[in-house]
Amino acid sequence: MSKFISYLKTKSFRTNIIAAIITVVVIILTAFFSLRYYTKHGQGLNVPAVKGLAFTQAVSKLEQLGLRYEVDSVFVMDSPPGIVIDQDPEANTFVKDNRTIYLTVNVAMAPNVKFPDIEFKPFRQAQALIESFGLKLGDTTYKSDQARDVVLEALFGGQPIKAGESMPKGSRIDLVLGDGKGNEEVDIPSLIGLTKDEAIFALKNGAMLTLGNVFYEGEITDTANAVIIKQDPFLTDSVTKVKIGTPVNITLSNKK
Repeated sequence: MSKFISYLKTKSFRTNIIAAIITVVVIILTAFFSLRYYTKHGQGLNVPAVKGLAFTQAVSKLEQLGLRYEVDSVFVMDSPPGIVIDQDPEANTFVKDNRTIYLTVNVAMAPNVKFPDIEFKPFRQAQALIESFGLKLGDTTYKSDQARDVVLEALFGGQPIKAGESMPKGSRIDLVLGDGKGNEEVDIPSLIGLTKDEAIFALKNGAMLTLGNVFYEGEITDTANAVIIKQDPFLTDSVTKVKIGTPVNITLSNKK
């Protein structure tokens, strides 16, 4: 023990201790300044605002600043195609040189989606399903049926569409709903002597019935003034009422 204490008092020990301290300090300083150089401490730039620009303009801005970019695409119906609709990081975010900026660009063509099964579903549920598939609700009309506000038919471009059929995302879907009056009955109107247009008005506004098949008898020289000479169903002593929405067939003639 006494020899160890004596060694601690020697010049050789002090020299070794000082050398060791200097070595540690040099290592720490070298690591610190190397790290600062490697990370370019204090050097960087603010991300430019490219959201809302055309894709080519956005790329030009980023490349001028030495920033890289990666692109993802989506379809947004209400935005012009080829426009940057989102960026990450956001504008004015401080980043290092050569940082990758992620751009989301609106594409020109809408991707197709499968039409969901909404037949006989309540209106609110059908609306939620339509919107969850990226489609839009169009017009709603009502048709005589026992169920109220239940989807009887879906239309795309005026044509019926069924579950599983493909259509562009963002398409408008029209719905035909039940009016809940399927069991109600109305009086059969007399259409004899009326023109076709007068009959349609009488059926729709007066009796809540629909026009069925239209037939012609004899030579028709003036369709606008042709009058109804037969109808089915016809008002009789035994049949006076039909269900709301029942189609009425008519026969037109120019004969007086």
